[in-house]
Amino acid sequence: MRKPLSLTERIHRRIRARGKGNIIVTRDFLNLGSRAAVDQALSRLTKQGTIRRVGRGVYDYPRENETLGITLSPAPEAVANAIATRGASRLQIAGAQAANALGLSTQVPARIVYLTDGTPRTIKMGNQTLVFRHASPRTMATAGRLSGTVIQALRHLGKKHVDDEVIQQLRRSLSTGEKKILKNDRLYAPGWMQPLLDQIAAPGAE
Repeated sequence: MRKPLSLTERIHRRIRARGKGNIIVTRDFLNLGSRAAVDQALSRLTKQGTIRRVGRGVYDYPRENETLGITLSPAPEAVANAIATRGASRLQIAGAQAANALGLSTQVPARIVYLTDGTPRTIKMGNQTLVFRHASPRTMATAGRLSGTVIQALRHLGKKHVDDEVIQQLRRSLSTGEKKILKNDRLYAPGWMQPLLDQIAAPGAE
């Protein structure tokens, strides 16, 4: 009779089935054993070099660049989405990352801020830091929509720096449908920003 697989072996098998580059969180395996037992199994796999610890309860099954012979870092957005999905929470990029996503800034931030209705936490990944900051229901009302990214990007730039060039750039980049959603979501933005959103959402050239 074949010896039953240990918890570590069962977890390892499931991780391999998902493929390289996958983000792993502890709760993925709680149907296989207790939290303590799963934590121990993941710790063993980490010590073996099979997986890599990214943050508390978060790991990745690292990919390698065979040409350069280096292990690649996990994509920040993949880590953030895995945490949000498993935690049944929503995310909204904010700060410099939101401005960068809209082409309003070329800055690649070392500190990536996500607003969330889940648990606040900070994860350090090499030279980058992911910050999950708890936000109010009003702020999270536009989470996951482009309107939310626009609001957070303009908040990052600040009232004094949202000039006609920024407004026209957003008018050109947003589709008619996105402008309609932005106009509907203007009430979730700070008062100073609402007239600016009206200008961006006004019918016209795209």
